[in-house]
Amino acid sequence: MDHKSTDIAKASVKMAISSRSTEEKLMAAFKEKGILTTAVDIGGDFTYSTTKIIERALVASKRSGLTKDCHVHDGAVAGATKEALAQIMAKANGLNVGGKIGIARSGEHISVCIFLSIGLLHLNEVVIGLAHRSIPDIY
Repeated sequence: MDHKSTDIAKASVKMAISSRSTEEKLMAAFKEKGILTTAVDIGGDFTYSTTKIIERALVASKRSGLTKDCHVHDGAVAGATKEALAQIMAKANGLNVGGKIGIARSGEHISVCIFLSIGLLHLNEVVIGLAHRSIPDIY
């Protein structure tokens, strides 16, 4: 199936905002459409968690079969995750966050979405970061 980058971005957003209970159903539905997806929970102090967030995205994408263990795929996932984090940084820096990473891939398109709740006392902010990369289609 030939999907556009916007289709893959939408899938990563849906995975990032999904609840744990609906995650498996979404993954199965996307797989039927030819889109591989995964999601992983994240949280902690944003400033000290950025490296761990990138690592979690890399591990999740490999474990679920979205990417191979090669530097080209690792670089694409790490780069997209870092770009999504950069979009969030202004609101989250120095604060505690909790949320989820959603990753989707079809063919040469891969998208990483980070959905977070930012805690500040009892005032929570919600933020989303989204990035896309193109990678070789080697499964």
